[in-house]
Amino acid sequence: MTTLIGWARVSTQDQSLELQHKALEDAGCSKVFGGKHSGVSSKHDDELVKLIDYVRDGDTVVVTKLDRLGRSLKQVLQTIDALKAKGVHLRALEQPIDTSKEDAFSNAMLQLLGVFAEMERTFIVERTKAGREATGRKGGRPHKLDESARTKIVSEFKKGASKNALSQKYDVSRLTIKRIVEAQ
Repeated sequence: MTTLIGWARVSTQDQSLELQHKALEDAGCSKVFGGKHSGVSSKHDDELVKLIDYVRDGDTVVVTKLDRLGRSLKQVLQTIDALKAKGVHLRALEQPIDTSKEDAFSNAMLQLLGVFAEMERTFIVERTKAGREATGRKGGRPHKLDESARTKIVSEFKKGASKNALSQKYDVSRLTIKRIVEAQ
């Protein structure tokens, strides 16, 4: 007989887990993992690892909705893959997904999720690239010193100023001065 293990998650401390817990218990879950934290929180990862460590071959992890498993389709699919690697099935109460049935519809739904995850990743990359092009920034924080100050530093260094003196004068680290001087 398969053991049903629940996973519940809400994104903020203000939200309640009660409805998810009740739905998971009504579905027959003998134990429910989860908590109140955002998908980006390391607590989410820690709790999910505990769940994955706990389940055994033949168990079924039950969620109310697939989005409870992660904050992106990629995270959801990674979790599904980790469960599948352990021989654990997944069932979503509010969606037509039950990997224990091995039916064509559940398999098609998971494959579609994979396609959408790839699309989501591509869209994020495209939006990021467009944003960088629009602002002229390539990422990272802006340089503290403009090109004029860099030229002055190189000139002063060539005239004998020490890296330490230049770092104090321009309020940057010695390493920054070293990089500027070596780049010329």
